[in-house]
Amino acid sequence: MSVAELKERHIAATATVNSLRERLKQRRQLLLDTDVAGYAKSQGRSAISFSPTDLVCCRILQGHTGKVYSLDWAPERNRIVSASQDGRLIVWNALTSQKTHAIKLQCPWVRTCAFGPNGQSVACGGLDSACSIFNLNSQVERDGNIPVSRVLTGHKGYVYSCQYVPDQETHLITSSGDQTCVLWDVTTGQRISVFGGEFPSGHTADVLSVSINSSNSKMFVSGSCDTTARLWDTRIASRAVRTYHGHQGDVNTVKFFPDGQRFGTGSDDGTCRLYDMRTGHQLQVYSKQHNGDDNDIPIVTSIAFSISGRLLFAGYSSGDCYVWDTLVAEVVLNLGTVHNSHESRISCIGLSSDGSALCTGSWDKNLKIWAFGGHRRVI
Repeated sequence: MSVAELKERHIAATATVNSLRERLKQRRQLLLDTDVAGYAKSQGRSAISFSPTDLVCCRILQGHTGKVYSLDWAPERNRIVSASQDGRLIVWNALTSQKTHAIKLQCPWVRTCAFGPNGQSVACGGLDSACSIFNLNSQVERDGNIPVSRVLTGHKGYVYSCQYVPDQETHLITSSGDQTCVLWDVTTGQRISVFGGEFPSGHTADVLSVSINSSNSKMFVSGSCDTTARLWDTRIASRAVRTYHGHQGDVNTVKFFPDGQRFGTGSDDGTCRLYDMRTGHQLQVYSKQHNGDDNDIPIVTSIAFSISGRLLFAGYSSGDCYVWDTLVAEVVLNLGTVHNSHESRISCIGLSSDGSALCTGSWDKNLKIWAFGGHRRVI
């Protein structure tokens, strides 16, 4: 058989495979005749009862002199670390609003921060294309600053997101503008695995966010400027397990659902979406109706789920923070309209480990802690 004949057969086989994939996709769409909200409402379910007194601002953390870009709760839920345009990391006592550490960074352009699983270290990354690790127990230097204990270098683009692998103080995952995610050994500073890059199933634009599955820490999901989210297995770095489509803009934020079987996304297209991790199906779209130009639609900057998954907290560039009922896809509260709301874009959101408090960070330079009040218990 000649080379030309082999090429013809290969082209024909590829066309057949693509045709079968398209038919399978169409068949799946026919079977998906409803979404979560449609089914829930058909069963007589209604939105959860929620009022402005059920989630109240109990603390305002003031101290940053620039826009707040990122925050993370410590595992023991009493501390928060925040990263700001002012080039500092601040560790706060969430109960007293006091600062316990203020770390001046060598590179002020920081985009992300994260607590280590034992709460004794923090990581941050930004426009220096590196991820810096600080041990909070380190001896303070003469200038009052905590020295860097490790710098993870290797990315060829900005570091947009970092997260420690749950229960593994020595492993951390970053995402970058070089279109890759990297699993690091924090002890040695070496890359363990690179996800994407030269591999065809990787992202084709900046990777803005990562979320590690707390039920199975070998799995994580990433969101990108290529409008997709992708699922990765740390044991198989050569290809993405699955790619999730649906968004019409950059995927700015991803977060696993509490059961580890689903995950949420937030995008420049103004929507949040819920996906089934295993099947790849889009289960629900969370979107408000907007009148006027599509360019005026507020973008979703950050999301978090309540501990049960019934509520989805979504921060927007408009300063709104919608509390969605995930079951019926209805907004039950907007923290942007209540007393003590933020005065600018909400850039980051985080829920304490026990689900009792929500923290929001904003371009107004402040962080705010919201606690369930009145008769409302943790949902």
